Amino acid sequence: MIGVIADDLTGAAELGAVGFRHGLRAEIVRSGESSGRADLVCVDTDSRSCEPVAAAKRAAAAAKMLRAAGAQWIYKKVDSVLRGQVTAEVEAVMKQLKLERALLLPANPSLGRTIHDGQYFVHGKPLHKTEFLHDPEYPRRWSQVVRLLAAPENFLLRVVNGDRSLAAGTIVIGEATTSADVRSWTDFCTPEMLPAGGSEFFNALLDAENLASPPGENNSPAAWSGRELFISGTSTHEARQFAQAEKRRKTPVFSLPQELAWGAEFTPAAVDAVTQRVVAAFAENPRVILAVGLPPVRDVAIARQLSKSVVQVAEQVLRQVNVARVFAEGGATAAELVRRMGWARLTVLRELAPGVATLAVDGDESILLTIKPGTYAWPAQWTASAAVC
Repeated sequence: MIGVIADDLTGAAELGAVGFRHGLRAEIVRSGESSGRADLVCVDTDSRSCEPVAAAKRAAAAAKMLRAAGAQWIYKKVDSVLRGQVTAEVEAVMKQLKLERALLLPANPSLGRTIHDGQYFVHGKPLHKTEFLHDPEYPRRWSQVVRLLAAPENFLLRVVNGDRSLAAGTIVIGEATTSADVRSWTDFCTPEMLPAGGSEFFNALLDAENLASPPGENNSPAAWSGRELFISGTSTHEARQFAQAEKRRKTPVFSLPQELAWGAEFTPAAVDAVTQRVVAAFAENPRVILAVGLPPVRDVAIARQLSKSVVQVAEQVLRQVNVARVFAEGGATAAELVRRMGWARLTVLRELAPGVATLAVDGDESILLTIKPGTYAWPAQWTASAAVC
């Protein structure tokens, strides 16, 4: 069994889908232990927004659980643009596993995210000149990689390109501008070091193991009937574009009350009012969109609350309407939904696109959950047509 430790649900699902692509039975665990039936267990520590000490404790506990469950090797998934408590969690896992080296490759060149000369770029633009500058919780104000990370407490931190020696007591950040660069780093991985980074490095490590791939049709969207609820707790460019496109197609799109962006309370009466409008829309429409629908908010506390407010409504809708497919956009949104619905374990059924995975809830395929990071776009083939009730 292979273990993965991710700091949010979308990261855990993303790597679970990568494993599925390689023919592995993959499950996502948010609480408790693995079922013992999976080839790949991805633990969501839900620690992206934690303080460093708390995040480190969660990461270490996950590493301990995975090792006790028989994980042959463990991968530490980090956010591709290094948001969250990256160094604290990597150090904690290293100490728990008694490792003296870590190889950290956060870049995903296939998605336009590269590291060159110590600088992070997104589609050729320095990171701090992209939409990530306006992230409410972890604004990326610099493109220098070392400035995006907190200094480790017990290890050295190096950015490496040419000289790929990994000295003891070091966390090495590998530069990569192409997918070939990422693959080449796998030659320097040994059992005595912690591999960490994004989905592309994990995929390269699985490629190096020559694992079998599942039949191609498993990755293709299946035809279905039933209601679909899209839930977006982010205000990214991709989220706004998707909502606008759905409006043009006459899909009902519901947003939060505007005063919530100013920090107003989302009263029970207001929650119920939005809920009943969504429920009523399902009487005549197979697909409904529930989104923040407000301009980006800089205040971290308000941004978090907006995501939770969307999920408050979604939970009430799901308890009143028989919805077959749920689509959640944004890691915090997906995690809050899963928590509110009490879904402790999820099984990967298919990968729709890099970072976009469909999961069965506790092995029950009567309701399927598809999740993706807020900065990724929904696959065009998946959103081209609504389901038919």
